[in-house]
Amino acid sequence: MNVVLDACALIAFLRHEAGADAVESLLVDPANRCFIHSINLCEVYYDFLRAADAKVAESVVDDLLDHGIVNRQDMSLPFWKAVGRLKGTIRKISLADCFAIALAAKLGATIVPSDHREFDPLVANGVCRVRFIR
Repeated sequence: MNVVLDACALIAFLRHEAGADAVESLLVDPANRCFIHSINLCEVYYDFLRAADAKVAESVVDDLLDHGIVNRQDMSLPFWKAVGRLKGTIRKISLADCFAIALAAKLGATIVPSDHREFDPLVANGVCRVRFIR
């Protein structure tokens, strides 16, 4: 199964918060291919940079990539327009989350977030497949 991991899900995993076990099970299952868009990886990076320092933030990113998460840097004209359409029509969702959603749509993947507030409308509207970690 292809999955696109949202930054909040990965932060929960790295901090051993509720839902960390759900993320871990996705990462260790050889049947899964786990992806993250660079914009979302940037969110993880700056979160740990703010909470600790640059060395910790660098280490966290390296650890995620060592876990086999594939960093996608999609930014073609059609891709970023798809991101813009999502942000333009789903008003209560962050631009970074729109990158994750557009990547999931492009890959035919399930998006894995932790935040129900932003992602519940996607489930209700059938925008993409969503698998919450908590």
